[in-house]
Amino acid sequence: MDFNINHTDGKARACTIKTAHSTIETPVFMPVGTVGSVKSLDSKDMYEELGAKIILGNTYHLYLRPNDEVIKHFGGLHGFTKFPNSFLTDSGGFQAFSLSDISKADENGIMFRSHIDGSKHYFTPEKVLDIQYNLNSDIMMILDDLVALPATKERIALSIQRTTDWAKKAIEYHMSQKAKGIGVNQNLFAIIQGGTDKEFREKSAKELCALKDYDGYAIGGLSVGEINQDMYDTVEWTTQFMPENKPRYLMGVGTPEDLVENVERGVDMFDCVMPTRNARNGTLFTSFGKINIKASKFKLDKNPIDPECDCHTCKNYSRGYMSHLFRARELTYFRLASLHNLHYYLNLMKQMRKAILNNEFSDFKNEFYTKRNKK
Repeated sequence: MDFNINHTDGKARACTIKTAHSTIETPVFMPVGTVGSVKSLDSKDMYEELGAKIILGNTYHLYLRPNDEVIKHFGGLHGFTKFPNSFLTDSGGFQAFSLSDISKADENGIMFRSHIDGSKHYFTPEKVLDIQYNLNSDIMMILDDLVALPATKERIALSIQRTTDWAKKAIEYHMSQKAKGIGVNQNLFAIIQGGTDKEFREKSAKELCALKDYDGYAIGGLSVGEINQDMYDTVEWTTQFMPENKPRYLMGVGTPEDLVENVERGVDMFDCVMPTRNARNGTLFTSFGKINIKASKFKLDKNPIDPECDCHTCKNYSRGYMSHLFRARELTYFRLASLHNLHYYLNLMKQMRKAILNNEFSDFKNEFYTKRNKK
């Protein structure tokens, strides 16, 4: 991986990440393709209509179905999905958290039952890397121990200890595999934990960032129940302990407002299911805020979803048509709505990058919120 900082404006950064499959300009939002597909869209939609340079897949889900060996048979995720640009794969730590009723962590890894058939599986730091080698993702996330908030200090301390121990095992294993010619074009990111406690975040960040063979560092364990301001304060506190010369990734975040606030605090990479999930539920993002397309007021509306948007959907279809498709539960709606919401997110990142390069991020942020207050 080649990483370069092109420009900074305050703490906000415009960077370039070059992997084996694409050049990624940051700030970047990664659409979520959990099982190798962004819901309702195909690879051509992703790289031709949306111009996405990187999408996210999930190790837990792909391991269970169709299985990483099947994906390896097709040439990894790129050959299997025909998406030519980069993939980042999450390790499964979040799924262990979200499926906590069927999983249990110990000092060596996480035991879980498949949500598909109830079969038992055990993830270790080495096991999740072996799966990701088969997936051939460009960026691999390590196994981490994520806890819900609020949590006791004892549980957060245990989470940090496990995550650091697993990170040491993961980087040692990855370096040994690279020496054998395995995963040589794949990059490894560590995940900082610690809840919203400053002392714990500093401890986790310092321990993980001391492992200098990592290619990048993520902030995990946020957007799991805490209030937004606590998230922002935690990110601002944590980034000071992260190396400037490596990518910074905030996992599982979030709303357009979250993206703007955290870019301002020095984050480069984001992912979230929100744009596609909200699209399927009728909520569409615009430059002036959210709209619910199922509202009766849109039935005869000839305007596009967002007059300022130049996505495929807005260039061709009206709010009235989209409202009809949603109410009819027509499958076409899911594609058109997902295209629009993802275009909005990806374009928002482009606008922020341009503002950073022109030393205008503060002006951009003010205009971003002003438009929302006028709706």
